[in-house]
Amino acid sequence: MTEHIRKKRSTHRVPQFSWRLLLQQLNYIPRALRLVWKAARGWTIIFIGIMLVQSLLPVLTIYLTREVVDALVDFLNAGSQPGETALLTTYGILFGLTLILTAILGSAQTYVFTGLSEHTQDDITNVIHAQAAILDLSYYESAAYYDQLQRASVDATNHPQNLLYNLVGLFQRAITLIGMAGLLISYAWWLPLAVLAGTLPAFWVTMQANIVFQAWRMQNTTNQRRLTYFDKALTSDIAATEVRLFDLSTYFREAYHSLRKTLRQERLALARQQLVWQLGAALFALLWMGLALLWIGRQALNGLFSLGDLALFWQVISQGQRQMQAVLTSASDIYRSLFFLEDLFSFLALTPVITDASEPVRLADGLNQSLSMQNVTFTYADSDLPALDDFFLTIPAGQIVAIVGENGAGKSTLVKLLCRFYDPQQGAITWDGVDLRHMALADLRRRITVMFQKPVPYHETAVCNIQLGDWHNKPDLARVRQASQAGGADDLIQKLPKGYETVLGKWFGYTELSVGEWQRIALARAFVREASLIILDEPTSAMDSWAENEWLSRFRQLVVGKTALIITHRFTTAMQADVIHVMVGGRIVESGAHADLVALGGRYAASWRAQVREAGLPNGNAAE
Repeated sequence: MTEHIRKKRSTHRVPQFSWRLLLQQLNYIPRALRLVWKAARGWTIIFIGIMLVQSLLPVLTIYLTREVVDALVDFLNAGSQPGETALLTTYGILFGLTLILTAILGSAQTYVFTGLSEHTQDDITNVIHAQAAILDLSYYESAAYYDQLQRASVDATNHPQNLLYNLVGLFQRAITLIGMAGLLISYAWWLPLAVLAGTLPAFWVTMQANIVFQAWRMQNTTNQRRLTYFDKALTSDIAATEVRLFDLSTYFREAYHSLRKTLRQERLALARQQLVWQLGAALFALLWMGLALLWIGRQALNGLFSLGDLALFWQVISQGQRQMQAVLTSASDIYRSLFFLEDLFSFLALTPVITDASEPVRLADGLNQSLSMQNVTFTYADSDLPALDDFFLTIPAGQIVAIVGENGAGKSTLVKLLCRFYDPQQGAITWDGVDLRHMALADLRRRITVMFQKPVPYHETAVCNIQLGDWHNKPDLARVRQASQAGGADDLIQKLPKGYETVLGKWFGYTELSVGEWQRIALARAFVREASLIILDEPTSAMDSWAENEWLSRFRQLVVGKTALIITHRFTTAMQADVIHVMVGGRIVESGAHADLVALGGRYAASWRAQVREAGLPNGNAAE
């Protein structure tokens, strides 16, 4: 595993700092600030106001420190004269009020920024969810997409507000430093420059650390996702049964800890390198501060500075250097945030290929003539072999059509094309003579309902599980029960502890269903939608024979007035169709009614007789 990580890492180029790249990335700043403003306008105004007031308080504190010290010296020298006492008291009160205001605003700033962050993060997460929902299915078949999604949805969601925090902090500290420089420059013009020079190495350290960390993060996004995968395998119900049966916990724990150890060692190596750099920068800053203090001490010994001046110098130099370091750190953090914002906005810039036509064709409701696929060829992006090859199929309106074939024949691909999750590279799919690409996506998909081969077990109530099939129309309980009866799920739901209000699954509830029971729920979800075309991909694959027979006995009544397409391995299910098509290698090779195909003696007949023998019937003709 470690060897694989090293091979993967070697393909990445370590990013280098460049002013050109920085200028390009600066374009992300206004976009990020607009996100924050849109999500938390009121919080943003209050936050900026607090930060601006805070920018003046350190300068005021330093100034009052000098005045308090000088007033105290005059008070002691004058022997408690009323005028000196009043002055000392006034400065003391102002100094205390300044400290109190500093403490209050510090706490208020934390609270306000928390509110700003929560609103902004929620809004950005919503934007990411909306973006993910419109992207094509093909994105979800790319490991690079999952890396990009990880960096956008996990790593970058808090950086727009962090950018605002650092920008405002940069402005705040700049005001503070200008005030401090004004205090220092009256003593010596070069003192502000000395404070600045002492902090430049720290700026270089933080910038370089950001560049190195960004390189490491980009190289290890896939490995971070792999850690999540190992963790889910050990802690969720996704693989719980096989983990226990095959005793796989040791494998996944060792895989997790091996990878975690590698990443931890690399992260600590980066931290050690940064520690050495920071130590050198800190020693350099101390040297500069020491030289400045030596000069100030010499001036004080010559009687040029008062005790209050010394107190002011000490605070300005020590606090000024910290403020300058904070300014440079904020600039570095802004640079760091730009890397993350690049990930976020690159993800938001992804565009779907499957989109509406500029002027979609409006069709009459229903499927009134036929659904047709003519000369359709489709190949997945990561494959050299076509899933459908010069494919022809016509489904007349009102008919029940079955597609049978071996795994990999292209049956599920056919469903994806009919739903327009993909477009074919060649040929056309038409609905009543109109190419699907000329219809509005929402209009097309509203006309179709599908039970997919791998139904999704939604961890919601039973009624919600079924309502999700037609969520926008909010089907009532009567409609839900009707669909549930059509899918064969009503009886099992009625036996649940709270009936239709029972939360299914054990993530948030207490009732787990079998694979076949989840399949019945999915069938009910497909039937709840009033659609013109019903597509059922392996609708009875997980049902027991009793449930299958009961459902098949009334299937034709369920689809009266509809057009139905059944994808199945089970010929007992295919027999319900008006026409059966046999798929091999992405093409239709045989078509006809069940009896005609058996009589033909081709692929269908051979598979049918094999299934009959497996069922224990005396001969292949018994059920014909």
